[in-house]
Amino acid sequence: MEENSVRKTVDLFLIGGSAGSLQVLFSLVPQLSASLSFAMVIVLHRGNFSDSSLSDLLSSKTPLPVREVEDKDPVQPGNIYLAPADYHLLIERERTFSLDYSEKINFSRPSIDVTFESAAEIYKSSLAGLLLSGANDDGTKGLGKIKSAGGITIVQDPETAQMPFMPHHAIHHTLVDHVLNVREMAGFINALHGG
Repeated sequence: MEENSVRKTVDLFLIGGSAGSLQVLFSLVPQLSASLSFAMVIVLHRGNFSDSSLSDLLSSKTPLPVREVEDKDPVQPGNIYLAPADYHLLIERERTFSLDYSEKINFSRPSIDVTFESAAEIYKSSLAGLLLSGANDDGTKGLGKIKSAGGITIVQDPETAQMPFMPHHAIHHTLVDHVLNVREMAGFINALHGG
């Protein structure tokens, strides 16, 4: 992959995942640049109970600030945000977060599609979305919205996913720009740094 192929201004980088994606994050996060020029939001399917230990675990692997989102927090570059358990996470026009407790989508709350679709409306072509391992089709519609808005769409190589259904479904139902293995992801994200 040529570095120029990933050069684009990105203001927000989204990561969505479900079963099997936590191991990917634990490998990926330590390799990220310590001074990302954009914000990163992680939406993971989790149990219904808030577990702050996940943000603590991710924090221990990077100098970047990591924390769970609170309602109305502004989206700020250089931060890693984690969608809280049992809430949908949306991005509002003012580039602030909004938490929502409406019905589950794809049996999930937070829903990856909800976050990806709302961010695509606000960030348009300055958005990138990465879909990781998982066992349902959440995230495919959201990636489609990102692609339609001019953003960058990436999925984990299903061959490397513990649960390949989620990235496989996205590849077959929407336009995906890049299919990356775990080792390639950090280089790709760091290459977006500074656009």
